[in-house]
Amino acid sequence: MFAYLIQQFIEKGGLAALDLNNFNFTFLAFGLLLHWRPRSFLRAVSRSVPATAGVLIQFPFYGGIFGMISKTPVANHLASLFVHVTTKDTFPIVVAFYSGILGMFVPSGGGKWVIEAPYVMAAANAWHVHLGWTVQIYNAAEALPNLINPFWMLPLMGILNVKARDLAGYSILQLLFHAPIVLLLCWLFARTLPYIPPVFP
Repeated sequence: MFAYLIQQFIEKGGLAALDLNNFNFTFLAFGLLLHWRPRSFLRAVSRSVPATAGVLIQFPFYGGIFGMISKTPVANHLASLFVHVTTKDTFPIVVAFYSGILGMFVPSGGGKWVIEAPYVMAAANAWHVHLGWTVQIYNAAEALPNLINPFWMLPLMGILNVKARDLAGYSILQLLFHAPIVLLLCWLFARTLPYIPPVFP
């Protein structure tokens, strides 16, 4: 971790490397170094912020996953795979499942759309699926994993002094109820809305 930070300072020229991501990464690296063992580090974080410890530790690692997908050849391979495994009929459901599954590992609140839009929309154009509805399918399915990765609960957990696991039963029940309805509506509306090709200036 420190080798990466040193590399960032060399490549970006010192102070230019001081962004929010590197600040978080630095604190995480120092925390792990000072505690020496991951278990000791996790125990200390749990004592410091008992209500939100699990979520706070997970999110820097989610950011790392996001970086590996967006800044390596993995993104190109995903794009190629995405276009090859869909047809016009299966495209909406594949987009929904893809968005939901990736949202489990990279809960970006929609931020990862910037990386994925080129190949998702390219596939939508190829299969003549309504482009606006494609975006809505992606957004609706991405909201489903938020019931498992409860970053939206952080203020509530802090106020009520409860842990994520105290609310997980309720949120997972909501996921089981809403997931089939959301997927069905995504597929249904994609079949009913007419395709309008994009207009480029």
